Amino acid sequence: MAMDRAAPLGGKVAAGNAGDWRPVCSSIGALSGDPTEMRTFVESNFVPYAVVSGKTREGLFTGYFEPVIRVSDRAGGSYSVPIHGLPSDHVTIHLKDFDPALAGRTLVGKLEGGRLRPYPERAVIDSRANLETDTILYWADDALDVFILQVQGSGIVELPDGRRQRIGFAGHNGYDYVSIGRWLIEQNELPVGAAGWQDIRDWMERNPRRISGLLALNRRYIFFRTIDGDGAQGAAGVALTPGHSIAVDSEFLPLNVPLWLDTVHPGPGNKRLQRLVLAQDVGNAIRGPVRGDLFWGVGPEALELAGRMKSPGTYYILLPIGVTPAA
Repeated sequence: MAMDRAAPLGGKVAAGNAGDWRPVCSSIGALSGDPTEMRTFVESNFVPYAVVSGKTREGLFTGYFEPVIRVSDRAGGSYSVPIHGLPSDHVTIHLKDFDPALAGRTLVGKLEGGRLRPYPERAVIDSRANLETDTILYWADDALDVFILQVQGSGIVELPDGRRQRIGFAGHNGYDYVSIGRWLIEQNELPVGAAGWQDIRDWMERNPRRISGLLALNRRYIFFRTIDGDGAQGAAGVALTPGHSIAVDSEFLPLNVPLWLDTVHPGPGNKRLQRLVLAQDVGNAIRGPVRGDLFWGVGPEALELAGRMKSPGTYYILLPIGVTPAA
């Protein structure tokens, strides 16, 4: 459904209204996809504006990916780690329904005796004390794989017979994300710069009795749903494009706008990474006006790039000619 022409795009970096974007959006469909043609179109129809935080343009850019994890549709043997769907007692309240000034803010909980109570944190959910087994979509064979799946927000599960199914975000339990890698560094368990997923897995293999306590530090828990389609979906409701879809803080930037990203590639050589990206997703850890999380795709290669990416950089919002952003 098309947005009303007068509807603002949202975010503190005012990007005009839907009517301001309609001419360029209508013209994009006629493009052939040729890179030179696309570059000419962008340069002729958009003006770049640097996004700043206070007096600085520089921020942090990380990466995320879609893991592929082994699962079964029933518990047994090594398949003992549940992947939960959204429980029937889960309630999300959008505060804008009560006060437009609270747009973008939510409360998550469960109803008990006619009152909204906080939803259980990770440690309680992992114990399955407050969840019925009929909320379980699949059983995985690795606790860290499920934790990574929750941090990334979507992934692909592979059953023993080779069938695959994409699953994605359905809801959360209301708590903010806590980085277990950062905690391991702060506790001198891992050195700075060596707290990627493989480093965390190696630590867990050396400390099997401490695994549940480590994972419980991140009280945030993600529930999933099955997704049909060709790719992972972001908050904008469209399939993400590896290397060109980025998660942003929607409090500052509206979704779907084009951005020119200028940062450091996470691969060998610290090469400069400059490209056109689209703001198509959000993340609980992505906070602030100059903060982005670049989607790298599916599987081990994407994990390697996403896990290494902690790059300084800048980005520029591209606005149609005639649209002026907020100061």
